[in-house]
Amino acid sequence: MISCIIIDDEPYARDELAILLENEPDFEVMAQCSNAVEAMQAITKFKPELLFLDIQMPKISGLELASMLDPDNIPRIVFVTAFDEYAITAFEKQAFDYLLKPIDDNRFAATLNRLRKDLTPKQLGTIASEKLEHIPCFCGNRLKVVATDAVQFIYSDMSGVHVATADELVHTHMTLRVLEEKTSLIYCHRQYLIAPTAIAEIELQEAGAEVTTRSGAKVPVSRRYLKQLKQLFGFQ
Repeated sequence: MISCIIIDDEPYARDELAILLENEPDFEVMAQCSNAVEAMQAITKFKPELLFLDIQMPKISGLELASMLDPDNIPRIVFVTAFDEYAITAFEKQAFDYLLKPIDDNRFAATLNRLRKDLTPKQLGTIASEKLEHIPCFCGNRLKVVATDAVQFIYSDMSGVHVATADELVHTHMTLRVLEEKTSLIYCHRQYLIAPTAIAEIELQEAGAEVTTRSGAKVPVSRRYLKQLKQLFGFQ
């Protein structure tokens, strides 16, 4: 059984794809998601082998969402798009699976047959967003998109990954590794990323240092990252 998730902001498009997959006994739809925040939660929960991912979605596009996934645990992705043939050349060059809307039955069948033979994830390469402009977050029952420019620091603990802005603390299903690679935040501690623009003061201590952000929050700095942080501000 091939587990999959459908991600599309258009409910009719999700339903169409789900109906098509109902006729395929070896494919199981674990969840349907209308945006990137819901998708990240579902991917974390179900760990699907396959995503059917719409490209054109509001706030966070399908390509940006793909960039947010941990490369060590990324599912196989079939991009679903209304783009014309010229625009999808990038997918073909990197051997990505794609479906054009409206979905053609023969093309759909061929894609599923290819997936049955090989579910190995593809490297996102040049089609992925180099830097993220938004982070999908949640707080209780609230789902929200936080602009990366608004983030002061991010840290992880036993309960998850937490995103701090000047105004609130929310949570994300993204990993520190991906957040460091795809944003301007840098490590200051094994469990902390910080935005250089958010640093107001660095206090040196015996075991390392402590940063005070512009909003007054305290963030630990370990010895491993202290030199890098001092050099960032012109100190040796």
